[in-house]
Amino acid sequence: MKLLLLGDICPTDATKPIFDAGNCEALMGDALVKMRSADVTVANLECALTDGENRIRKCGPNLKGKPGYAKVIKACGVDYCGLSNNHVMDFGIQGFRDTVKALEDAGIAHFGWGENDQLSRVPFFIEGEKKVGIVAVCEHEYSYALPDQMGSNPFDPFDTMADIQDAKAACDYLVVMYHGGKEQCQYPSPRLRKACQAMVRAGADIVLCQHSHCIGCLEKYQGGEIVYGQGNFNFVKYINHPHWHSGLMVEVDLAEDAKITYIPVVANEKGIELAKDQEKEEILKDFMERSRILLDDQAWMQGWEDFCQSKKDGYIGNVKNAYQNIPAGDEYAQAFPHYLDCEAHLDVWKTLYQTWHPRKKTGA
Repeated sequence: MKLLLLGDICPTDATKPIFDAGNCEALMGDALVKMRSADVTVANLECALTDGENRIRKCGPNLKGKPGYAKVIKACGVDYCGLSNNHVMDFGIQGFRDTVKALEDAGIAHFGWGENDQLSRVPFFIEGEKKVGIVAVCEHEYSYALPDQMGSNPFDPFDTMADIQDAKAACDYLVVMYHGGKEQCQYPSPRLRKACQAMVRAGADIVLCQHSHCIGCLEKYQGGEIVYGQGNFNFVKYINHPHWHSGLMVEVDLAEDAKITYIPVVANEKGIELAKDQEKEEILKDFMERSRILLDDQAWMQGWEDFCQSKKDGYIGNVKNAYQNIPAGDEYAQAFPHYLDCEAHLDVWKTLYQTWHPRKKTGA
């Protein structure tokens, strides 16, 4: 039994005409063979599928595609879609419900959400030669469920560990899809690393950190594997950033004692394709080099801190604007409370604005 675990799928201006045409070969290139030949193909749907225009107020973009795109995604070989992310509710509750209906109409099972925060925690199971469990969680960024509102499964440092433990007891192999980590950062924050390690101790066989839109690094930990940044799958030409245009397909062969293979994909003008030759070698070489650096605490922390320093001006600007008389609809009015709500942003805050304890010196 082979699992193929994909990163973010989101139609963009570059790919919407291809989605409209239903051209799977152009969208997925030679990755299509892998997608269709796997026993189970799972992806994260990083947008709403709706014709609605009622976009929510937020920092950042509101992403969507047409409901009919679900049938194209299905035709490409995707069997299951995770909906625990920060964009699935970009067009409100109705947009979320439209997305669920579109997936169901296309025959794609979905997971990682619920009618309230407790129901969103229910794990998902796939029956086959081996029973596979999936726990999908997201950081606190717009789409997460509340006690009285539907939404994605919000990460909780206590509840999520219990959910993983319970799910592992009911399956042979457990996947955790964690939608979080700082965008474009190729190293995990100290909090994220501790959280992912705790997920493995709780029972996860593999933890895939999505959302960062870049390939990060790999950690083999107590019999499990943690990918701190899977990169994009099909999210083509949305941002002109060197990290944006590649990602990893993760193939798990349960017939071979859960052998894991990392398969790089790269964007082209219309969609994606498998990375080849020198480009493939360089992507995997850089992935392994960052993974080596991760094992050196000083070098890893330097990489994380350098990234935080590169973002410092933006965070200082949001502090300055936090208590200004800014209209409620302005993005700046959202930024400061959002940065406190979302774990990835809070990780940067805590690095840039250290409390007394991290700065303590011996004898001070």
